[in-house]
Amino acid sequence: MVERMIERANDNCIGDGPLRHIYVHIPFCARICPYCAFYKERADPAQTGRFCEAIRVELAQQVALFRLEPATIFFGGGTPTALTTAQLALLLEGFAAELDLSQMREWTFEANPGSVSKRKARLLRERGVTRISLGVQSFDDGLLQLLGREHSASQAVASFELLRRAGFENLNVDLMFGLPGQTLEQWKQTLQQAVALRPDHVSAYCLTYEEDTEFFLRHARGEFRDDEEADAAFFETTVEVLGNAGLAQYEVSNFARAGFESQHNQAYWRGENYLGLGPSAVSTVGLRRWQNVCDYRAFADRILAGEGAATGEEILTPTMKRTEAIALGLRTRNGVPANWLTGWPNEIAEFVDLGLMQRDDRRVVLTRAGRLLADSVAEAFV
Repeated sequence: MVERMIERANDNCIGDGPLRHIYVHIPFCARICPYCAFYKERADPAQTGRFCEAIRVELAQQVALFRLEPATIFFGGGTPTALTTAQLALLLEGFAAELDLSQMREWTFEANPGSVSKRKARLLRERGVTRISLGVQSFDDGLLQLLGREHSASQAVASFELLRRAGFENLNVDLMFGLPGQTLEQWKQTLQQAVALRPDHVSAYCLTYEEDTEFFLRHARGEFRDDEEADAAFFETTVEVLGNAGLAQYEVSNFARAGFESQHNQAYWRGENYLGLGPSAVSTVGLRRWQNVCDYRAFADRILAGEGAATGEEILTPTMKRTEAIALGLRTRNGVPANWLTGWPNEIAEFVDLGLMQRDDRRVVLTRAGRLLADSVAEAFV
């Protein structure tokens, strides 16, 4: 079934079918975290209302161009819950007015513990949001301070419990390991505290030093150092602790209780079409890929003037789409169809001998050891 869905998405070169997945980028943050490379800015109360109106107008523009029948919507950032309750209501009303939401299976909002309130949680749940991804990152207050987070560990617990009381039955906790100075014992404690909350999903990412971030500069100066051996220990501990808690690893960095896997992210990994709204958001429809301008003021100016927000377009080839599907598919527990890799028999044999890969007549999947090196393995098939 998985391969049939990928093939249908890759064959849809002109994008004439319905678009089922929508991403909305809200770039505002209370603080600018020193490790984050996503487009974000401090919220300007004088601009955020105009920005929300521009998102609604852009949605109307896209409704005129595409047949939107969303199964998943994902509001990411930045911090979508940095908007006021009234602004969130304005956005949600706009989506309900423009779209047929009867086929929705999952509507996710990213949130930071410091920006969650009873009113916002109640509003989101009442307006149809089904899933919250809470950016906890750590339950160690010292590490949270290093990361520039605005919340404490106790605030993270309180926010999670507030969301449960608001009626959310699908909650994700975002965590990070491989942080400067982080010990394995600190990471174990964070995992144990996360598990104690009984989340439905956990995303656990290894810190990477991304360009245009403060952490990247500190890494370049030698203040922070990579430690592959420590990262491997963090990863193995993650798989063990979360697995023992009933959270199965279905993608390298993602763990879920059965039935709570992120449907939106799985659409990306299957190579399905998706529409991006907001500044810096990327869209891929068939063999077309484009990105919106990475400035929320310029974005609002262009949209409210009746113009498009895209700054450029890339035409993909079927080979490029297949390569992307291989790289993303190998990161998942489903792997990829064996016939996709018939051109690399020597590479596959070597990875099997090394214990990094398993294959049968139908599929190729990475082993637990292989998932630790997923990106390096995928490079062999590019």
